[in-house]
Amino acid sequence: MKDNDLAGGVFGYAPLVVGVALVVLVGWSVWWVARYLRADAMTRQSIRQAVRVRRTWKRLAQMLKLCATDKMPTPLASLANTENKPRVLVPALKVTHDAFGVIARATCLPGVGLAEYQKAAPYLADAWRMTRVSALPGDKPGHVMLRGVRVDPLITPTVHVPTGRPPEEYARWDLGVDEFGMPVFVPLKEVPGVAVGGLPGFGKTSCVNRLVCDWAPSPAVQFVFFDGKVSHAYEGDYADLVQRAFAFCGDDLEEANKLLKELVELRRARSASIRKVLGRKNMWHVGPSADWPLIVIVIDEAHTYFRDHKGSDPATKRLAAFAAENARLTEDLVKKGRSVGFLTLLTTQKTTGDAIPTFIRDVCPVGLSFAQKTADAAVAALGDDIREWPDASPVLLQDPAYVGVAVMSQHGRPGFIRIRTPYVADEDAARVAEATTHLVRHPARLLEDLTGRTVVDLTKEDPDDDSSTPLAA
Repeated sequence: MKDNDLAGGVFGYAPLVVGVALVVLVGWSVWWVARYLRADAMTRQSIRQAVRVRRTWKRLAQMLKLCATDKMPTPLASLANTENKPRVLVPALKVTHDAFGVIARATCLPGVGLAEYQKAAPYLADAWRMTRVSALPGDKPGHVMLRGVRVDPLITPTVHVPTGRPPEEYARWDLGVDEFGMPVFVPLKEVPGVAVGGLPGFGKTSCVNRLVCDWAPSPAVQFVFFDGKVSHAYEGDYADLVQRAFAFCGDDLEEANKLLKELVELRRARSASIRKVLGRKNMWHVGPSADWPLIVIVIDEAHTYFRDHKGSDPATKRLAAFAAENARLTEDLVKKGRSVGFLTLLTTQKTTGDAIPTFIRDVCPVGLSFAQKTADAAVAALGDDIREWPDASPVLLQDPAYVGVAVMSQHGRPGFIRIRTPYVADEDAARVAEATTHLVRHPARLLEDLTGRTVVDLTKEDPDDDSSTPLAA
């Protein structure tokens, strides 16, 4: 009797269990359908592709030899004394999607690792109906990330709308997306300089504008602009951003020389006082602040200020003297300014030695190149290694479809990546600059307020004198 009651109780719960399962299934289906209907056309296509990838993976993995054969019987099979057939092990696959395609995270098996996935990538692209598939190390050991893109992100123009909020991380340059639609950013902490090259109209200035717009809401960053294309700020690309800068210089070499001297003097004053003010020899050990901001020096069309002028007449000799001294002063800022909070960004069409002297260019750890006309210009911008990666050469980016696409070396990995940088509208740049104008502070005045001494007096101090205690922790 008791057994019957127990059985009846168990079976009595069955309708409840089935009902709960149906509710969960219906809820999940409604959520999935709603998510699909709310997505745009590109994302819907990616969702369908993700479903296809999951459904066909077990068969496809065996066809591409991305599986392993286990001839050792399991403990349960050994006890059963039955005929032991080899087991085919298929890697587990977790698939997500975005507008460009799918991201699949696969496990590795004995004999099936990153190299095997990379070898199979072209065949996966065909089977998944993708433009290309890449295989990269996963986010944890024993895993591989497969990135498939249906549309080429490099020829898909993108737009960046600045949020107007301070950056979450200082000195992080969000560049855009690579050829697989993955976000690309460059850490500029402890970086003294960046060299950006490329043909006119292919995105150099817009790339720098994004950095300025993203960093402008922070009081811990101050800007100074040199624009070698124009005489006055309102004529050039920085007309909307100049109100966020503490100084601006046009194409006048004498004026540029004067401003560079002031910056070098500020650099020397910072070097002399940094241990007394911050208690450190390196500003990055404590990070930039409103009182000791990171100084970003943007030198656009840098060849204007450094080009060697040939001629024997007095006017040409005078320009040549200014250009030579400008190069020497900029070298001082790049080579000695890193630890005290100076970051110099130089842009020009060809980063050859006549445009940016090699003693400046070669000490800039970060280099980008937009479209170039010659292989020599590509080598000047990216180094000799670009010759070994012809498919990534910026010479191939001269088509109008590649406006806004840059090439740079991969940090921590061999080779180069191509990046689609977004367009920043002038009205958005003006909005951010106007909203952050109140944050402009001249770093020299800030330093004088901290130390109670003038910049000129500070440059006369011995930076190795440790007799004074720090003014700020």
